[in-house]
Amino acid sequence: WRNPNCVKVVIGDCGQALYFSRSPIPHVRDGEPDFQLQPFQFFQHLGLYAYRRRFLLELADQPASPLEHLEKLEQLRVLALGRRIQVGVVREHSVGVDTAEDYRRFVAAYLGQGRAAA
Repeated sequence: WRNPNCVKVVIGDCGQALYFSRSPIPHVRDGEPDFQLQPFQFFQHLGLYAYRRRFLLELADQPASPLEHLEKLEQLRVLALGRRIQVGVVREHSVGVDTAEDYRRFVAAYLGQGRAAA
C-alpha cells in the first residue's frame, strides 16, 4: 500500500476518479487503514483506457499539469483539464508490471524460467 510504484485511486460516489496518487490515499487520519472493515475505500489502480483519437490528439497537445509533474501520472492531466475518468472495479488481485524488475519477473515467468510474484 505504501509502495509508490503501486498507483492508488480515490473514486467518487458516481464511479469517477477523483484523484490518482503514488501515496496512500485516502489518508486515514486516525491510525492505519483497516482493509477488512473498509475494503472498498482503498483502490489500487489498474489502467485500461479507451480514448477517441480526437481526444488523444487534444491531450497530447496540452502541457503536463503541475500535479502530473509531481506524481508522474499522465491520468492527472486528464483530470486537470476538467475531463472525467470512469472507473470500473475489479475485485480480483492482479500482479502489476510497474518497474524494470517487475518486467524481468514477468518475462521469466512467461518464458517458463521462473514464477510471477503473487
